Amino acid sequence: MTPAAFPLGGLVAATLAFAVAMPGPATGNAYADAGPGRQANTTPPVRTDPTAPGLKLRPGRKLAPGRVLDIKSVVETDDGGERREDTNVDVTFALQAEVIFDKDSADLGDAARARIRAIADEVKKQKATALRVFGFTDNLGDADHGVSLSKERANMVQRELAKDLGSASIQYEIRGYGEQYPIADNGTEDGRRKNRRVEVSFPRK
Repeated sequence: MTPAAFPLGGLVAATLAFAVAMPGPATGNAYADAGPGRQANTTPPVRTDPTAPGLKLRPGRKLAPGRVLDIKSVVETDDGGERREDTNVDVTFALQAEVIFDKDSADLGDAARARIRAIADEVKKQKATALRVFGFTDNLGDADHGVSLSKERANMVQRELAKDLGSASIQYEIRGYGEQYPIADNGTEDGRRKNRRVEVSFPRK
């Protein structure tokens, strides 16, 4: 997959892309942790020859099955308010809570609807029929409240997406994870801001 820059909220940020190929455990298919709700299949796409003379293995050593991790392209706005990740498997949008909600609220602001509409446009472009809408918070405050608030926010984003998509054939998986699965350091305010988010993900076309 060739990395590209994607517009987010009128801004375009630099793209980070990488692919990793490395030996894996000798237990057949290997899986990488791809975050909540899914696992990325990392089955090797090609056969490897453990007897190839160029390997120069030490006597008695064997080559473990190959493992190829997802190619990932990451684009983030300058202020970190929006983030898009593309892999060879799916697309994930992350919106910071402050961008689309008032503090400690699940009510959408006017600016949020335009941002969610842009995600809906990409869903249509990819012809996706299964969407995951997951909410997250930082680790401050009561954990149970964080789970409840993150679920309410995920529900609100899903309802707004459904208005734009208008298709009964789309299946939604909606969850609130609270402080689980942080993507940044909860020890700093900048990190906590990134962790307070709603993610929308769906398979690539």
